[in-house]
Amino acid sequence: MTEPSPEECLQPASMVDSNHAAVAAFAQEHAQGATDRERAVALYYAVRDGFRYDPYRVDLSPQGMSASSVLANGHGWCVPKAALLAAACRSVGIPARLGFADVRNHLSTERMRRVMQTDVFTWHGYTDIWLGGAWRKATPAFNLALCQKFGLLPLEFDGVDDSIYHPFDQSGQRHMEYVRMRGTFLDIPLQQITDDFRRDYPGWMAEADAVSRLAKDDFMADVASEPPGTGR
Repeated sequence: MTEPSPEECLQPASMVDSNHAAVAAFAQEHAQGATDRERAVALYYAVRDGFRYDPYRVDLSPQGMSASSVLANGHGWCVPKAALLAAACRSVGIPARLGFADVRNHLSTERMRRVMQTDVFTWHGYTDIWLGGAWRKATPAFNLALCQKFGLLPLEFDGVDDSIYHPFDQSGQRHMEYVRMRGTFLDIPLQQITDDFRRDYPGWMAEADAVSRLAKDDFMADVASEPPGTGR
């Protein structure tokens, strides 16, 4: 697979909708700094902490996965939050693309384990940002309030070092394990993600429905009810 070049990663895409008025306004407000690195770092924290992480409210429609949907909803899971960071970067002239990996997720809940029947999450999304002549990985999924409440090490981003999930939480328990890297994309490969989710998680994603069966449940309440050392 040929990975997108920096030049290709400046244009809007269907779901990385950097030309959306709300995305452009968000980027202009938060991309503060004298250099691309400073602006990208500012955008990273604006996306990470400005929007609550919620893996229950997965909507695999094109609109539900778009960067602008995170702004409209005030929350998102890893893929649309990564799309928002990529879109905001593109909007201010910083090349950005989407990266994907399969991860073994130890921040889970009894409800998620029951419906998914696995702790491996396919197509975890992060953002690849072109800074200083190299691609830098940035993972804006887990907001700071979530990390503080549940004892996770927040992911920092300085525009130099990759920002990817920590293998352990603050107490030394397992947190995240990368099991497969899937490469980088200009836009969200939605059909492939949808096909894989419906195949791998039949209890989570209904065959004819784009919305998760957990969408009406409360992720934060479920995580808070987990016994220590169980699922997170």
